[in-house]
Amino acid sequence: MDRPAERALYEGMRSYEDGQYLAAESHLRRALDNALRSARDRAVAHKLIAFITCTSERTAECEFHFRAARAADPAFQLSRPEAGHPIWGPVYRRIAGQ
Repeated sequence: MDRPAERALYEGMRSYEDGQYLAAESHLRRALDNALRSARDRAVAHKLIAFITCTSERTAECEFHFRAARAADPAFQLSRPEAGHPIWGPVYRRIAGQ
């Protein structure tokens, strides 16, 4: 948490969980801009931005962030409930080839 990127990721995750999606997106983008070290952390940031952009009807951007999550961490997958979500699930399944 000493690094700005990790602190921004933490704040983004907290904001997301609190339903503050505009703040979450801002924190998560800052985390990515500040070069998160961990591939898993980069994938999480991209995943949450994908969720936010899909629910904001920014489908192309949602798809971009799901692809970026997979590029950051090739083992990236949504959980079964996440993949079954009616809004972002179809976008994720399309890019995952499922």
